[in-house]
Amino acid sequence: MLRYLTIGAALLLSSCASIPAPDRAPKTAAVPMSHYSGTWLEIARRPMWLTDGCVAGYTTYGPGQTPGAVAVEDGCHAGTPSGKLKTIKGKGTLTDAGGDNSRLRVQYPLFITWNYWVLYEAPDRSWFISADPAMKNLWIYARAVPSPQAREVMVAKAKALGYDVAKLEFPAF
Repeated sequence: MLRYLTIGAALLLSSCASIPAPDRAPKTAAVPMSHYSGTWLEIARRPMWLTDGCVAGYTTYGPGQTPGAVAVEDGCHAGTPSGKLKTIKGKGTLTDAGGDNSRLRVQYPLFITWNYWVLYEAPDRSWFISADPAMKNLWIYARAVPSPQAREVMVAKAKALGYDVAKLEFPAF
């Protein structure tokens, strides 16, 4: 089953990896290297078949094997927050290392590459918004599950950045 999930993920990610950047790429936000450590909870995302039925999603960052590299683990639970855990690991590289540290390219199994750009990070560094360069996919992450009011602020910020927030879904925790 995991093999089929990996193959499916590879096909999905390979189709997305080749999406060209829009005429005007979104502005990114500078983040410290400490942004890429620890676990971030997936608060909102654009639906895609790969994440159907996935809840309580997260991304965990850690040091990679070389300077400037980032180890990435994405995971979620099937159906309910206590459901079976599904994970995929990747090797990240900051494509603007030493600059804003906001553009992370992750290589997943089967040579699949995905670009994640940090568009906004809260002043207290408790949550952030990332998207692909084409703004087709967008994610809102936080260190802890936010209150409904805090989530409204997060969604409003995504809208202010130009994303159609009607496309977002909010997986359970």
